[in-house]
Amino acid sequence: MTLHWKLVIDAEEPRGQADFWAAALGYELEDHSALIGQLLAGGAVTPEEAPEWNGRPAFRDYAAVRHPDDPFDAFTGMGEGRRLLFQRVPEKKTVKNRLHLDVHTAEGRDRDEEVARLEALGARELYRIKEPIGEWVTMADPEGNEFCVE
Repeated sequence: MTLHWKLVIDAEEPRGQADFWAAALGYELEDHSALIGQLLAGGAVTPEEAPEWNGRPAFRDYAAVRHPDDPFDAFTGMGEGRRLLFQRVPEKKTVKNRLHLDVHTAEGRDRDEEVARLEALGARELYRIKEPIGEWVTMADPEGNEFCVE
């Protein structure tokens, strides 16, 4: 069975969040430029709604990343597996997330190395937990969304 899902995350700047999470997870930025070209040609979107990002036209208010091993639609660029979609919202984050990602360190890398790598990408450490069931570091992405590094 193919697992197809996306987690939608509100953002002030969707494209910046997509850049961060693509680098953090080793995911790929979705390339919607062919779809956007068709939408622009048909007048369905304006150039202001699809400015250039990473050298290609992209939706201003939406950006997504997908797992590199999962299938995707070559025309729309949309993943057909595990995805994160960032959508622009007018309000800033104000409360703790009700849902968060847990990032597991890669084989051969220790937690502190992973925390340092994520900090270099723009995350910040919030606090560390050590309990009988495990240890982890709670961090915030560039817009303040909490996630854990195990």
